[in-house]
Amino acid sequence: MAYSAEISRQQPTAFLFLLDQSASMQDAFGGAEQKGDAAPSKARVLADTVNKLLQNLVLRCAKEEGVRDYFHVGVLGYGDRVQPLVTPAESLDSGTGLVPISHLAERPKRMEERVQRVDDGDGGTREQRVKSPVWFDPHAKNGTPMCQALDLATQHVRDWIDRHTGSFPPVVMNVTDGEATDGDPLRYAQKLRSYATDDGETLLFNVHLSESEAPAVELPTHRDELPRNAKYADDLFEMSSTLPFTMRSAAENEGYTVDLDTRGFMFNADPVALVKFLEIGTRPSNLR
Repeated sequence: MAYSAEISRQQPTAFLFLLDQSASMQDAFGGAEQKGDAAPSKARVLADTVNKLLQNLVLRCAKEEGVRDYFHVGVLGYGDRVQPLVTPAESLDSGTGLVPISHLAERPKRMEERVQRVDDGDGGTREQRVKSPVWFDPHAKNGTPMCQALDLATQHVRDWIDRHTGSFPPVVMNVTDGEATDGDPLRYAQKLRSYATDDGETLLFNVHLSESEAPAVELPTHRDELPRNAKYADDLFEMSSTLPFTMRSAAENEGYTVDLDTRGFMFNADPVALVKFLEIGTRPSNLR
């Protein structure tokens, strides 16, 4: 069955995140605003979420002897230009643009102390200060060169697959708040998804970030679930891969109703949905 390869140090998989850093990412995140909080920008929520996700990926690979390279990871930002956000030059995986997870773990940009609420053991919570790694900061400027980002992602994916033909295929996650400003991203997405390992084609998932109170559409199966007259929603839906079995199981565990045709796409996602979606998309299979 496709998308069933075990993940090991000898046969890793890859995660590549494409993050919209256009000027509109300075706008307040609608999901936070609805709760009456001082709303952070979409760029801030996205940076915090992906930094936390990278930390979780590191922890999933951590063993007594250190961090095992089950995953290779890349992050590309696209706004005023398309640029890698976590690429220690000496750590790149043979020129693929992806970083083995152990090298990422050793080289955060800095450590930040943050306050989080934890269980106090008596049915309540208490504040606790923890140190968290930061690999990149929020950025928001200029347009949305999504086509360029997808094109560079395709180069990285193709080169990585050439070196890991038997692995679970790469997972590319594109997070944006609007339409591409440099052409039609659909054909770039189709080319990206056409590259495959022996275990299946590259998976491309897409998230549209919220800036309003419009109802979210999470993991749709049919195009008619999307809002009318929202061309970019149609495009992102069409660009998105269907969820393989292991990710459908993860989605069901999060309370979603899914089937064989469910797409890895969220429209108008709020911060909670963003976190859940990224967690689902980064659980491809069991680690050996």
